[in-house]
Amino acid sequence: MSMVAVSPFVTGRAQTLSPQKFSDPVRTLDGSPRAGVSLERLETLWFNTGTLCNIACINCYIESSPTNDALAWLTRSDARAYLDEIAALGLGTAEIGFTGGEPFMNPDILAMMEDALAAGHRVLVLSNAMRPMTRWDQRLARLAQVGGDRLVLRISLDHHSGAIHDAERGEGAWNKAWEGLRWLRDHGFRLAIAGRRLAHEEEPAARAAFAALFAREGLAVDATDPGSLVLFPEMEPAADVPEITEACWGILHRSPAEMMCATSRMVVRRRGAETPVVVACTLTPYDPGFELGRTLAEALGRVRLNHPFCAQFCVLGGASCSA
Repeated sequence: MSMVAVSPFVTGRAQTLSPQKFSDPVRTLDGSPRAGVSLERLETLWFNTGTLCNIACINCYIESSPTNDALAWLTRSDARAYLDEIAALGLGTAEIGFTGGEPFMNPDILAMMEDALAAGHRVLVLSNAMRPMTRWDQRLARLAQVGGDRLVLRISLDHHSGAIHDAERGEGAWNKAWEGLRWLRDHGFRLAIAGRRLAHEEEPAARAAFAALFAREGLAVDATDPGSLVLFPEMEPAADVPEITEACWGILHRSPAEMMCATSRMVVRRRGAETPVVVACTLTPYDPGFELGRTLAEALGRVRLNHPFCAQFCVLGGASCSA
């Protein structure tokens, strides 16, 4: 009998989310006003380059894999249109992020990165640092010189232990990721790392273990800096998490301005769609309730926190995908 693989990062929370939760965009299950977040400024615009990936992680929130093309390749002309709109609207967007899938599988990725840098933005690229990235070789290496400190590659290294990383991403993934990381290091790229903690692992201990790993490898990443080593909370779509009401801001001592959707949006192109659309954030690419329009001008309004990830990742987890 085959066994279903279980992510080493699953928390053990009850997987019993009520289907009535996160169903009404205005009210929570108990009738309370659902929390919402207004866009304060468009600090980061994310481009989802497509959901295809060279590997299939056990607990990938977006279900990226070698066969999932639910989000199709974003094209250079798609991205350029949004860069032009940022300028035309005077949005002052500082950062352009590229995520996937694996962004380096997209045939237009380097051109899109070049255009974003040429337009004066900081650029953040999320990658697993495996073969889809290294195959670009010197064409990618040149961008380290073009972008300088304005270009950051954030590499997924799920844990400071190779065995746990491979348990999530597949046997051999750790060694392949480190081949790519050493290549990036040797070519002068500015690097960040995206990691996670085991459910029982305290954050200071995790950061200390990552720091020791980076020191052994000569990797110039400050493990004490939350922007350089990002330790993400786990996202489990079926976990029973609380809905966020307007009253929660005061109870939790959090502010709507701290949420990702106060400062960011993401562009996706759905398979078969004629045009891309803008969604509220990186965590809700498939939920039609978070589709805000075809243009940035249409997507600058208020977002209701009507998704489990709003609670798990942003409000309770205190995390953000931006730099």
